[in-house]
Amino acid sequence: MKIFNAVQIRQADEMTVTKQNITYNDLMERAGREVFLWLKMQFPDKETIFHFFCGQGNNGGDGLAAARLLQTDNYKVVLDIIEDAGKPTPAFTANLKKIEEAGIQSNQNTVYEYEKGRLVYIDALFGIGLTRDLNDAIKQAIENINNREAIIVSIDVPSGMFMDRKTDIAVRSDVVLTFQFPKLALYLPGNASFVKEVAVLDIGLDNEFIKNTVTDFYFTDEFEAQSRYKPVTHNAHKGTQGHALIIGGSYGKIGAICLSAKAALKSGCGLATAYLPKCGYTVLQTSFPEAMVLTNGEEHITQISFDFQPKAIGIGMGLGQHQETQKALYDFLKIVSVPLVIDADALNILSYNKEWLKLLPENTILTPHPKELERLMGSWKDDFEKIEMMKSFSKEYKLVLIAKDAYTMIVYNGTVHINSSGNAALATGGSGDVLTGIITGLLAQSYSPVDAAIFGVYLHGLTADIGIRETAKQVFIASDILKYMGKAYMDIEAKCNLK
Repeated sequence: MKIFNAVQIRQADEMTVTKQNITYNDLMERAGREVFLWLKMQFPDKETIFHFFCGQGNNGGDGLAAARLLQTDNYKVVLDIIEDAGKPTPAFTANLKKIEEAGIQSNQNTVYEYEKGRLVYIDALFGIGLTRDLNDAIKQAIENINNREAIIVSIDVPSGMFMDRKTDIAVRSDVVLTFQFPKLALYLPGNASFVKEVAVLDIGLDNEFIKNTVTDFYFTDEFEAQSRYKPVTHNAHKGTQGHALIIGGSYGKIGAICLSAKAALKSGCGLATAYLPKCGYTVLQTSFPEAMVLTNGEEHITQISFDFQPKAIGIGMGLGQHQETQKALYDFLKIVSVPLVIDADALNILSYNKEWLKLLPENTILTPHPKELERLMGSWKDDFEKIEMMKSFSKEYKLVLIAKDAYTMIVYNGTVHINSSGNAALATGGSGDVLTGIITGLLAQSYSPVDAAIFGVYLHGLTADIGIRETAKQVFIASDILKYMGKAYMDIEAKCNLK
């Protein structure tokens, strides 16, 4: 799914109005109706009180349309129009007239008795067009919304959130009902406190415009993931499914390579070999008998050498940063030519020796968490600068960069794919080791590096989405990712209508 910026979204609105021969008021009515239908489905109890806070721009107009439809459907509606929130637009004014014709009063100070959970605040102060800093009156209005015991639903974006720069204060939404496209700002780490959940509502914008308009940003939803999935053929065997080599482990960190090697095989590759120090030999052979094992060094790897040609290699999980291991990595990078995934200690070693980045084969996949990413690239002032730095870094070294976070980003060749799957259950030790194994296994099955990264990250997250239906986030561990991989694959295949 494409992610458009504010200018492109306005162009989509204009094209829709022109090509579909409708008015902006009609488009606003569509938006309000979609909000109304979503709210009606989520809150069927007619005792629910919807308290709308509307600005005077088009976002406020969307709110007015939804408020009118709820009132007509016999819900209890309270309407506050915040005059400091923008100048009245024609579409807002038209909807305000409809509100008055329907007999709904604004700013009426209506007081309803309500039980906890039955009060819903609807935030419709500002949309994507906000460019100016907020005045004190608006800041106070936002704080008043945030400090009440109510479910908060924002229309399109949380009011106060900027689309192209850092946000300091905004409505802290439980749900954001955004129109037609995901918005980049909704998925940035710095905005996490303002957004808990996002629902994308289709308001019928022009399909041809959406198809033909170029963007650097994409959202990996289930449809995008399915398009990159390669089902196993009916005549497959272990020789055709590829051989993955997983290199890592050191004394006290053998679990990392065990998780990664098992993830590679469970991703669907035919063979997996683990390369680790001798201290981990018995552990791996016992815990994962399906893997083949090569060893080097007693407690850490001192040399990387093997006499077969794997289809893909993952390296770094639990590797350690010993001087001998660093030299072994350098010697390995000078000669490696197969598809490569680099994680954990191997990333940290690269960050100390940035000139080694030039040794990496084209389209090598790096999988840093935020601190590892900072060590590789340097620090950034905000999320927008971080994204530009990632794009430049990926282009300079011709890499696929997987920036792990609550919403993981895959960056390559100037494009950014934001992953939709996963939840806080993945915030557990070993989760990244499993991800590297999955991606390496996909590479071994002849997925392209970009497809392996995008699909692998989605599959990894989907295991947690399925897992928390059966267990709490707090008890979900890295091994559970492996446990639920089969169900994740079944979910994808079912939606692809595959047997």
